[in-house]
Amino acid sequence: MAIGHAEMKIDALKINIHIIALSLFLLLQSTSIFSAEIYYKPFILAQYVKSTDTQKIAQLVRKRMANNGFQVVGSYSPYPDTEIIVITNDKLRHYSSLSDNGIYAAIQRISITAINNQIQISYTNPTYMAHAYRLKNDLSDISRQLKKALGFTMQFGAEQGLTKEMLRNYQYKWIMMPQFTDRLELAEYPTHKEAIINVLKALEENQAGVRKVYRVDLKNKNETIIGVSMKGNGSNECSSDQYIMQKIDFKKLKSTGHLPYEIIIKNGSVNALFAEFRIAMNFPDLSMMGDNSFASIMCAPESILEALTLAAGGDPEESW
Repeated sequence: MAIGHAEMKIDALKINIHIIALSLFLLLQSTSIFSAEIYYKPFILAQYVKSTDTQKIAQLVRKRMANNGFQVVGSYSPYPDTEIIVITNDKLRHYSSLSDNGIYAAIQRISITAINNQIQISYTNPTYMAHAYRLKNDLSDISRQLKKALGFTMQFGAEQGLTKEMLRNYQYKWIMMPQFTDRLELAEYPTHKEAIINVLKALEENQAGVRKVYRVDLKNKNETIIGVSMKGNGSNECSSDQYIMQKIDFKKLKSTGHLPYEIIIKNGSVNALFAEFRIAMNFPDLSMMGDNSFASIMCAPESILEALTLAAGGDPEESW
């Protein structure tokens, strides 16, 4: 009987061990499910429309924006069969003002691209941009507003996408490439007001084929974002929106919303993001070499720097 009782204790112990092991396994599985990282992609396809009339669809988009709490601050067609609409609202400007250099997220871009007898309506992914620009807010409410206004089919622009951590520390390929905190210094003025006056004047003169598409100011902060189109001319022809996009925007779903580029004015300083960061964050899957790669637009970073410096009223010989 003593032996039998001991055997029963051993069996019970084995059962308990199995139960504990099973519980730990389920707990680990549960934890891995809930802690699975979310991957984001730079653009959202809202919907396809059976039409090739980009201007007509752009008009409808503008109306939907007005009816859903957004203001259109600018639009342009960088090349045939495309229209880009730039929007903002009080929330976007407020969220942007809470973070250092958050002004990049003060706008979102909607693209209307006609291809294969239909139109792709897409927009920048607010949460992707919020993390890439290191905002304190993930702009999820802006995402919901845009989804309600335009629809949601899928995220695109990267095969797998990037996590929040990847985006907040984004750097293309290797450690020597620029990050979000790095800046192209285009020009310097005594005051914010003088900087705006001089930049707008230089854009009007259009020496480098660069023109203003939109302007947004942050209240109670000396910060202004100016979106610009780039046609490219002379020594900076490689800065052209069309030249760059025909090389790298080669997939079925078009990343037209990469455009337009931005100039930032902050307390009299005029700067912009390095092309190696600005292009890569919207095309994170681009290979370094080969067709449709960064090598195919090797001339772009220097050309963009020269064009933006002239557009800021600065001296290309002194910019960096």
